[in-house]
Amino acid sequence: MSVYFPTVDECARHTIFPGVQIHTCANEKMMISVVDIDPHAVVAEHQHPHEQVGMVLEGRATFYIGGEEKTLQAGDLYRIPGNVRHRVVALEAKVRAIDIFCPIREDYL
Repeated sequence: MSVYFPTVDECARHTIFPGVQIHTCANEKMMISVVDIDPHAVVAEHQHPHEQVGMVLEGRATFYIGGEEKTLQAGDLYRIPGNVRHRVVALEAKVRAIDIFCPIREDYL
């Protein structure tokens, strides 16, 4: 195992909601997560103290962040300040996104 080049198999894996799987890689102060969301699956509304930024890599999903709603597709960015309620609903195809958290989410290690 490399200290600097972890493989996907060495990353933590979790199903965080039905149809929503993540792979995470963390350093001391930040974490990246690859998120795969099945068609029509939902990331239920929640909030956490961590700041979160991300990018949709493939598919389309409707994001509800704070009081705003927007359908995003590949290349679109989002940012979620700490403690802001949010949820995501995948549309007709699988969605893949990258999330970056600061500080790291201990529950995803």
